[in-house]
Amino acid sequence: MESAQPIVCECQPAALKRAPTNLIDNAVKYGKRARAAIRSTPQAIEITIDDEGPRIPKDELTRVFQPFYRVEGSRSRETGGIGLGLAIALSVVQAHGGRLTPSSRPEGGLRASITLPL
Repeated sequence: MESAQPIVCECQPAALKRAPTNLIDNAVKYGKRARAAIRSTPQAIEITIDDEGPRIPKDELTRVFQPFYRVEGSRSRETGGIGLGLAIALSVVQAHGGRLTPSSRPEGGLRASITLPL
């Protein structure tokens, strides 16, 4: 296996680590498993996190990033959380000049795409 070249980004590493960590945690918790990928282009770093959970209705895709909003409203102990993880992820990405875009995957589940400028 060939060794990948490091991707260098001017950032606050401790803060930036929080965004993909929160997205992966949510993917595992609500979508059974997470698949993450990272790649760089001449202009940006692109990180995608896919899960295999239920689709989120289109009208709720952007609402999931609002503080305290949860698609699953039971607040049961099984699913836990208070609805801040995705809001924090969005805030961190935006603070680094990036975008966080959610989309439904055709085969089911959610894709969260982070784009950070180089």
